[in-house]
Amino acid sequence: MQFPERFGRLPSYTFGQLRALLDAHAPGGDVIDVSVGDPRHAFPAWISEEISANSCAFGRYPPACGTFELRTAICDWIDSRYQVELDADTNVVSTCGSREALFNFCVALCPGNNDGCIGRVLIPNPFYQVYLGGTVASQGIPEFVEASEQNGFFPDFAFLGKETLDQTSIAFVCTPSNPQGAIASLEYLENLVALAVKHNFRIFSDECYSEIYRDTAPPSILQAVRNLGVGLEHVVVFNSLSKRSNLPGLRSGFVVGGSETIAHLKHFRSYSEPATPVPLQMAAARAWRDEGHVAANRARYQSKYELAEDILGEFQGFRGPQAGLYLWLNVGDGEKFALRLWKTRGIRTVPGAYFATEARGINPGKPYVRVALVAEEDELERGFEGIGDCLKSGAF
Repeated sequence: MQFPERFGRLPSYTFGQLRALLDAHAPGGDVIDVSVGDPRHAFPAWISEEISANSCAFGRYPPACGTFELRTAICDWIDSRYQVELDADTNVVSTCGSREALFNFCVALCPGNNDGCIGRVLIPNPFYQVYLGGTVASQGIPEFVEASEQNGFFPDFAFLGKETLDQTSIAFVCTPSNPQGAIASLEYLENLVALAVKHNFRIFSDECYSEIYRDTAPPSILQAVRNLGVGLEHVVVFNSLSKRSNLPGLRSGFVVGGSETIAHLKHFRSYSEPATPVPLQMAAARAWRDEGHVAANRARYQSKYELAEDILGEFQGFRGPQAGLYLWLNVGDGEKFALRLWKTRGIRTVPGAYFATEARGINPGKPYVRVALVAEEDELERGFEGIGDCLKSGAF
């Protein structure tokens, strides 16, 4: 049997690499898993009530691009959060979370080599692995750009030069960033939009962590577009309820873009139609209209930031996140540290190198481990103490 050659270029997925590293060894204590960013805080009880109240709608096919109620709720939320007005019919598509959209919309919007284009895709390094998957599926050419502490964990795409930028179809940016927990400034986003306009490429702005932050709400690239007055065709914005509302299993997200882009995406989805069931869309609409549960969720993560600082703040490699669900902890060699931590403490973290790739002779994730902040506070406290003890012992 023949298989598409392009998918052979994909590295092993992050958690496959982690299993290969750790699972041949017995844990050195009661297992504390801080490897996966799977939200564990409770979602609002009324979500189940909303689904039940609309359960009769399971008997019909859902609209692929979202009910009008959901799209309107999303537009109202964006207007309230960012003071940006959108049209529910022409600027918004409901999606099955953001992961599906990031992958499929890269396929839909990236001209591959078979279209007579070079189709470069700029990817921050480290990166969410789906960015690379969508690039390979679309036959684009990945161009990894370092996002390290030296540049505030956001890539400087401008340094690539005119030839590369003129060949670019899509540039991914994630703010707040995964895994580093940094927030892109509005100035950075404005400069990025100006670069996209100048060289005629699209920005895929992954904003799925936008509502989990320390004290200052992160800006959106939508505000940069508004400030520059350039229109929406150069940006595609992704968000979801997974982190904001602790609803990863609801599989509800959205994509925002210019009317031409959204029309193209709707045509694409009319064939694939990965639609969220209507009762779930009704629950999602209510979730976007409620901020009380979001504030409570954010407060818990803020207390976890403080807990991490209390226990790990003395270590040179510790940097408290500005936002998001993770610590990005510099331990010198992430893979060696993660293995030792598992074998001696039973604590499961992910080497930072597994979220990055070697480019220009450097894997910028190599010194780090990623620690997810999703567990209950008492479990996290034990995990932080074990990490601190392992750091003190050294020689890993």
